[in-house]
Amino acid sequence: MRYRSRVTAPAAALIGTAAVLAGGNAAHADGRTDGAPAPETLGDPVFPNLGNAGYRVAAYHLDLSYDATTALVDATATLELHTTQALTRLSLDSLGLEIRTVRVDGRTAAFEQAEEKLRITPARALRARERVTVCVTYTADPRRALAHTAWVPTPDGFAICPQPDSAHTVFPCNDHPSDKARFSFRITVPTALRAVANGSLVCTEALAGDRTAYTYRSRSPIATELVQITVGDYVVKERRGPHGLPLRDVVPVARAEALEPALALTPGLVEWLEARLGAYPFETYGLLPCNSDDPKAFDFTGLETQTLTLYKPNFLLQPEPKIGSHMMHELVHSYFGNSVSPATWADLWLNEGHADFYGLLYRYERGWADSLGLTTMEARMKDTYARGDQWRATSGPVAAPNAANLFDSQRYLGGVLVLYALRQLIGEDAFHTVERTFLARYRNSSASTEDYVAIASKVGGPDVSGFLRDWLYGTTTPRMPGHPDWTVTPAPPSLTAPRRRADARWHENSATL
Repeated sequence: MRYRSRVTAPAAALIGTAAVLAGGNAAHADGRTDGAPAPETLGDPVFPNLGNAGYRVAAYHLDLSYDATTALVDATATLELHTTQALTRLSLDSLGLEIRTVRVDGRTAAFEQAEEKLRITPARALRARERVTVCVTYTADPRRALAHTAWVPTPDGFAICPQPDSAHTVFPCNDHPSDKARFSFRITVPTALRAVANGSLVCTEALAGDRTAYTYRSRSPIATELVQITVGDYVVKERRGPHGLPLRDVVPVARAEALEPALALTPGLVEWLEARLGAYPFETYGLLPCNSDDPKAFDFTGLETQTLTLYKPNFLLQPEPKIGSHMMHELVHSYFGNSVSPATWADLWLNEGHADFYGLLYRYERGWADSLGLTTMEARMKDTYARGDQWRATSGPVAAPNAANLFDSQRYLGGVLVLYALRQLIGEDAFHTVERTFLARYRNSSASTEDYVAIASKVGGPDVSGFLRDWLYGTTTPRMPGHPDWTVTPAPPSLTAPRRRADARWHENSATL
């Protein structure tokens, strides 16, 4: 589907544009041909059209201005790139954005929007290993109907939920978790509203016209799917966590008092998790109960946008035994998913399996029964083990999802079962060594399933590569170490043609809910 197509540039820059857009190289006056159009994919096995090659993004600087009357956002996205090859053209992921201008190193560039790509042809070819600045001005409508979107409109503004592949409906980007970058945000809003983004507040400016600009910066790189930008009638509540960790919650003013019991749980959650996984990896943490009661606003209870977890507000109004386990799940993502991001979307089980693993441990330590009425990890894993072959038939192996089943229970509880089996095999002490070593080795970067297998085999004792690959990629469920009596329920032939939800982006399969 073609959403919009436009080409613009000064006459000199348009020479050869047709050949470039058709895939040809840039021809110079001396007959020399340098570079080529960058591939418009990073070859992700789940989302093959996502991401773009030929460069890496070092930083994004997003300058957004929200108009409360029109509910539109005027924006400038400035990207600092490092080219990895000579380029006559590069592309960014972009959907639903009204692009006005594109400049490369300060010079107007030709551009075209086709499907979910913004193709950019600089006025001159780019050399390999060159630092390049790309500046895109555009307008976004948070209420625009699209095939998929990160925008969450609210009565007083918006929030965003980019996971897995919708950040590029908010800003043009290389929308893949393997290309993490630094982020800064400047968000201008009516003074009656508050704007918040990932990281820490570094500047507040009072502007003419009764408007205020808020600037935020993150110390650590962020994957595009983890960006959070929100505008609304919010109050920011600050407190201290373990070792003085700054905690900030962004709360709808009208619900601040009612939400306080849930917000007050965070310091204890951080303390429990730090004892198992080490120091919290970022400069701050907090919750964002989005100011919307629309059950269709987004398809999950919580989303681990970096340093500021997005929640449905009514979920957090429940008693602690109803919410504590899932609050732990989302906090775990600060380590698995945020600090260490998946190399591809096929590695999602590393995020969700770990988040459910520690979320369930936290639940059972506190004596809270789970959704099945079970009160121990062993009992829940025995139940999950019995479902193993059925889930492999309907959802594929744990580490081999597709776009339709990406967020099935196999990535959550199926991932927990893999981790439980590994712990059963190598013992609890060795298992904790594997976990901490993996987090330390890949902090602030991305890691694959094979990276985890390699760490487990190197520091977990014996070579467990074959053991883990059977659990992660096998079509049948292996024997569970230490539990020879556990049995698997055979998958009936009818499960080879599984039924799918109409919305494959459904996120509500966490066992911690």
